Amino acid sequence: MFHLDPAYVGHAWPTFMWTVLIFAAIGCFMGFFEFVWFMSVGYGFAVMCIGLFHLIFGLINGSLTVATGILSVLFIIYGWRLGGYLLRRELKNANYKKTLESTGAAKRTPVFVSAVMWIIMMFLYTAQTSAVSYRVINQSKDNVWAWIGIVIMALAIIGEATADRQKSAAKKENPHRFCDTGLFKIVRCPNYFSEILFWIGVAVSGIGSVTGKQWIVVLIALVTIIYVMYNSAQRLELRQEKNYGLDPEYQKYSDTVPILFPFTKQYHTMKVYRD
Repeated sequence: MFHLDPAYVGHAWPTFMWTVLIFAAIGCFMGFFEFVWFMSVGYGFAVMCIGLFHLIFGLINGSLTVATGILSVLFIIYGWRLGGYLLRRELKNANYKKTLESTGAAKRTPVFVSAVMWIIMMFLYTAQTSAVSYRVINQSKDNVWAWIGIVIMALAIIGEATADRQKSAAKKENPHRFCDTGLFKIVRCPNYFSEILFWIGVAVSGIGSVTGKQWIVVLIALVTIIYVMYNSAQRLELRQEKNYGLDPEYQKYSDTVPILFPFTKQYHTMKVYRD
């Protein structure tokens, strides 16, 4: 199904993955300016940097296939869009700055703590993108799973970008009301769901290329990002209950629209108490 030269892999593997790690570290370095950026803006830019490295590596050594090239470009698009969107939001949105200040996220963090988080995040982002890294280093030929993964990832990027635009438009029209238009009619956290979908697509693209113990890294990273997104949805639900919990329209909306996974009956991530 694919070409795998053990001698090549054994020789190039450590250098390749350390280089991926360095590119991830460069992408999320900005967390030293704002701690929360390790997990937001730096997250997007780290994925973008890794995609850029995959593309450059494949072009230089002549091993780049059409599917691997598209996967790398999707990383770049995904990272640039997410990182850029979050950076603009955090720099220009006064209300979001107030939210950061109220939660303590804007407080200065000790350098040692930032350094530890930087290391953790660079390893996490390297693991999250590892299915494509394995495809590159294993010199895998294109297969149907790569193309299925590409379709899933592209749909996820479109979904996430659409959800962000719809929420921005809704907040611009009425900043004091929750968003229940567009994709938000299907699921209350369409951007988080799209995030999960994107990384599922990455894992799917590795079928037929990722081998043996390599799957341990891929699957641990996938489970981790699903947990992170679920936790993010949980924290968002807490904020929305605080802001809109007494609004009858929000009560109806949150009790009838799934919070994270479309077409399921999981309307809440926790028990909801309303006075």
